[in-house]
Amino acid sequence: MEAAFVERLGPPEEIRLGLLPRPVPGPTDVLVRVALTTVNPVDALVRSGAFPTPAPLPLVLGRDAVGTVAEAAPGTGFAPGEPVWTNSLGHGGRQGAAAQYAVVPADRLYRLPPETSPTTAITVLHPGATAWLALFRHGGLRAGETVLISGAAGNVGGAAVTFAAEAGARVLALARDENADHCRDLGAAEVIDYRDPELAARLARGVPDGVQLLADASGHTELSWAVERLAPRGRMVLLAGPDRRPALPVGPFYQRDLSLRGFVISHATVPELADAATAVNRLLSHGALASRRVETRPLSAITDEHRRAESGGTGGRRVILPILPT
Repeated sequence: MEAAFVERLGPPEEIRLGLLPRPVPGPTDVLVRVALTTVNPVDALVRSGAFPTPAPLPLVLGRDAVGTVAEAAPGTGFAPGEPVWTNSLGHGGRQGAAAQYAVVPADRLYRLPPETSPTTAITVLHPGATAWLALFRHGGLRAGETVLISGAAGNVGGAAVTFAAEAGARVLALARDENADHCRDLGAAEVIDYRDPELAARLARGVPDGVQLLADASGHTELSWAVERLAPRGRMVLLAGPDRRPALPVGPFYQRDLSLRGFVISHATVPELADAATAVNRLLSHGALASRRVETRPLSAITDEHRRAESGGTGGRRVILPILPT
């Protein structure tokens, strides 16, 4: 089968396009005929070795796949021909999605909702699940609370705005002015440009009692500023910024019973991923979850897309990489 893989971890130039043996599923696996994949920033971290994880070489790249069941043992609950998706391949010792076929553990495979466009789905699987887990599993967001989402115009941030608004939370979005209408369309009650020199003052006036949850999908939130904006017993979830080392004002942090969680979806458990998949499928079936900037490129562009992911130049853009059939 054709695949995009690396024979050793390193820079994007290590990526190869070539033929690998078609994988053989085990008794609890499903063989998926991959139709579409994409590139996530974490894919570049795994390929470079910056995110330590078991990586059998040659390693097929990619987290996300949309396709159809090619083979499935009776005990897996899947049948050949079913449209399916997954978003946890290519790490933890599992081979990736950027290939004509992928072996997926049955408990990490989900059915694509009827009438859902595969091209829409592939762009939101990873960001959507990340956003849902950050808000609800790690952030404990509840209806009626106020959540401040930093990086709200990005892929994960935009999904977080959508999920939070759907859950009945009041959403304050930090994004550039040119992205304000987009964030409001997703459900944000107010959008503030994070470059505004009066940002802290505006938030202090708008939410004088503080926000119950701050979700940072930008990787640029200063903890000293964030602590001031949290309500007593407020929570903060950090899900971006691998190279950041901001200072934490310990005094006010512990005196106001605040909490801080770091989160990467790579550490999510199988039950957590299944819960997130249910939420993602619910919004997909309602047409409420989609990326606004989508580009389709051939699989041969995967090296270029890894370079783009490393440079942080996605800017809310998602790329679809079709996998041509044999």
